[in-house]
Amino acid sequence: MTADKNTVANRKVICDVLLEHAKMDKQITVLCSDSRGSASMTPFADAYPDQFVEMGIAEQDLVSVAAGMAHCGKKPYAFSPACFLSTRSYEQCKIDVAYSHTNVKLIGISGGISYGALGMSHHSAQDIAAMSAIPGMRVYLPSDRFQTKKLMEHLLQDKEPAYVRVGRNPVGDIYDEKNCPFTMDQAVILQEGSDVTLIACGEMVKKAVDAAEILAKEGISASVIDMYCVKPLDKKAVVEAAQNTKLVVTVEEHAPFGGLGSMVSQVVAAECSKKVINIALPDAPVITGTRKSSSTSIPAILWSKEPPARNLPSALAGHGRTHAPTVADAWWTCWCWMAGMSG
Repeated sequence: MTADKNTVANRKVICDVLLEHAKMDKQITVLCSDSRGSASMTPFADAYPDQFVEMGIAEQDLVSVAAGMAHCGKKPYAFSPACFLSTRSYEQCKIDVAYSHTNVKLIGISGGISYGALGMSHHSAQDIAAMSAIPGMRVYLPSDRFQTKKLMEHLLQDKEPAYVRVGRNPVGDIYDEKNCPFTMDQAVILQEGSDVTLIACGEMVKKAVDAAEILAKEGISASVIDMYCVKPLDKKAVVEAAQNTKLVVTVEEHAPFGGLGSMVSQVVAAECSKKVINIALPDAPVITGTRKSSSTSIPAILWSKEPPARNLPSALAGHGRTHAPTVADAWWTCWCWMAGMSG
């Protein structure tokens, strides 16, 4: 596995992009719900006080005011913790933004279980499903800082609504300055294999890449797809990968219902007969603790070098996941299923 040397969080990259473009475009406006620090937007507020609005802890007002500003020709970017932006202000996102095709970019910060010890009230495990269910709302989860920059630069050029979810902490680099292929609303094929396809979004893409490296050492050839564009989902990439491998595994920091796994399963079920396994957060309140401990405290069985059981559901019984998906989860799931096939 490659070392995670990056120290720049995706939220910081978003601030840098907006800072750069706001020099020339005075219509760019940032709104925060008492979250400028968490959103890394303090530098923007300091540099452009006339283009910054502090709404306080009032997420519904945040979205409605952003929509009103967009109707007046502004280009608003509304920042709030993903858990609150996607639930407390859901009606405003649906009616004021998406239904009206308003040029508002909703930035959900500290997505997934980023807030760790603050508990389930601050975890956003349902935001992908909720936002994807709104007609006219696009949903993006960039995987690293370089892709985040590309995505934000493209979003600055269009006038349709979008929801962008980023985590709180830096994630390992997948791309670099010279190698960051990006086409709007098209998944990135990071590598091609013949046994299993790993499809991940957001911060889980790095986990999928690392899992593929482990699988390769075990003789399992894996394709890896960076599905940063959860909606619109790149169906073509999903179908082609599924047709060329024996198994599809999705990995997401989200509830097991309505997210990336559900969308991929729908596509695969309709287009080709391949098994799909979804690795996600449990359908239960996720344990609290630091984000690091939550993502690494995994059952010892996941690292076992013994041949796994053929029946995946029974093999997993008694080892319910109470943490974010890990490299080991993806590796062990694939090995279990592939071993069952080969036997």
